[in-house]
Amino acid sequence: MSAPSKSGVPLQLHPYYPLEAEIVGYLANDYTVPQLLLTFAGACVVIFALTSVLVKRVNPRLARGDELVALWFVLSGSIHFFFEGYFAINHARMGSSQDLFGQMWKEYAHSDSRYLTSESFVLCMESITAALWGPLSFVLLWLIVTSHPLRHPLQIIVSGGQIYGDILYYATAMFDHYHKGVTYCRPEAYYFWGYYFALNFIWIVIPSMTIYQSVTSCSRAFKALDKMSLRLQANGSVKKVL
Repeated sequence: MSAPSKSGVPLQLHPYYPLEAEIVGYLANDYTVPQLLLTFAGACVVIFALTSVLVKRVNPRLARGDELVALWFVLSGSIHFFFEGYFAINHARMGSSQDLFGQMWKEYAHSDSRYLTSESFVLCMESITAALWGPLSFVLLWLIVTSHPLRHPLQIIVSGGQIYGDILYYATAMFDHYHKGVTYCRPEAYYFWGYYFALNFIWIVIPSMTIYQSVTSCSRAFKALDKMSLRLQANGSVKKVL
């Protein structure tokens, strides 16, 4: 069935909240939820496996902790650049999209229907994430594997950007919910806690850990540099006295 929208364009009835949200051309998913979740999990396993092989070939002596961080950034880069980039490009036709990424987004949209309505904040945030944090995450993979000195400054920048975007993502939805009385998530608890909260909270927890790692590494480096400078100054003073 269809119903007229505010603009007069026929809308397909849909299961998303708010129920009056305009999702033009909505088509129900062909894939089941288990199929979508298993496909996503399988893709993650493949990404981790290929990256692990690459890391071991390029730098077999890389510490296990750094290897895990490298795996995190290649996963982040893949999601940011390909999955979120897909949304940024195809946001206007998400309701009718029946390819794999489109159906994954429609499943996630049960927890946040803004992804099916070209909502301005979500579109801008996801576009920036795909254009900046996606490619830079892949750059970080290489910097980590090669132990490049720019690794930690860039790691702080990318991780900080991820946290900032996530906080704004939560905040804008909360503002609309409490101030405007608009809810974008279906009432089932698993959509809110499983999709909306848990999946996004990962991009606060892990980036916080990577920022801590980089800050402490930079701190140790500056302390070592200060000690070296003091020793060089002391040696220079001794030579002048002699």
